Amino acid sequence: MTADAVGGVWQYALELAAALEAQVTLALLGPAPDAGQRAAAVAVSGLRLVETALPLDWLASGPAEVLEAAAAVARLAAEIGAEVVHLNAPALALADYGVPLVAVNHGCLGTWWDAAGKGPVDPALAWLPELIGQGLARADRVVTPTSAYAEAVARRYGVPLPAAVHNGRTPMPLPDATGFDGAVTVGRLWDEVKDTATLDAAAALLDAPFVAIGATRAPHGAAVAPAHLRLTGALPAADLAGWLARRPVFVSAARFEPFGLAVLEAAQAGCPLVLSDIPTFRELWDGAATFVAPGDAPGLAAAIAALLADPVARAAHGQAAQVRARRYTPQATAAGMTAIYRDLVARKAAA
Repeated sequence: MTADAVGGVWQYALELAAALEAQVTLALLGPAPDAGQRAAAVAVSGLRLVETALPLDWLASGPAEVLEAAAAVARLAAEIGAEVVHLNAPALALADYGVPLVAVNHGCLGTWWDAAGKGPVDPALAWLPELIGQGLARADRVVTPTSAYAEAVARRYGVPLPAAVHNGRTPMPLPDATGFDGAVTVGRLWDEVKDTATLDAAAALLDAPFVAIGATRAPHGAAVAPAHLRLTGALPAADLAGWLARRPVFVSAARFEPFGLAVLEAAQAGCPLVLSDIPTFRELWDGAATFVAPGDAPGLAAAIAALLADPVARAAHGQAAQVRARRYTPQATAAGMTAIYRDLVARKAAA
């Protein structure tokens, strides 16, 4: 399995590896993990971490680096005698592996660009979606974290509809905490598809605090400067857990999400959910959240205010979200992925 230590794929890979009944070699691309990440990997039984120092596709300067990384990962798979290769970066499928190949698309530039409504991809970046599309076409099985995102991937790249295996997350330990009569959002605030502008406009209409946890400036320089949200910046996991333990109304105005891990973490903590009405959130949280049309700041503010004004409804909505969140576990993800692995191995053996 491939992973990197700078994004959400790291947690996904570790929790999946821990839940699988298999020996997993985790080939790490990109920057080296920190001491805490190494310790977390060591704690996973049956996991071998290999730090390759190979470039990540989305940090590479061009296609040549990605193709070289793909070839190196294929060599590693051959050296260890892998029965299945699980790529969390589909462009890495562009090599000769000789064993069943599963490509999981957790999110990519092409589908993000479509969701942002930017038209054709910037020519300077267009090589990456092209490689991703080629990798998806080459994989024996393509997987996405939701059916809604599977449709976006199929539409963008012209591939058969991918299989959907929902992500899972182990609930984070929560400290004892007093309640917070306000709203919280968590995410990359600089990312335009997260629609921080709508969150900020809703905050201006609320007679309650609206806290925004996350970075306001991207690595490539994009930035936002909300005027009404209370900004904390990005927070360590323990501090985030402290906020969620207070069970605020959790809000996402995202116009596009392949899955939405922050929503799951909030739901596991028992926070009531107010979400943008997009296909991904409907798939995962229909019946367990309040939905508001994307871009509707007054509607968002009204939904938040209604929950804050009614403690009984707020508690019921939080409980409904928490119950729904129990579906999305690493064990459920592992069961779905194991079925795919076994099917591919059986097909190869029968060929």
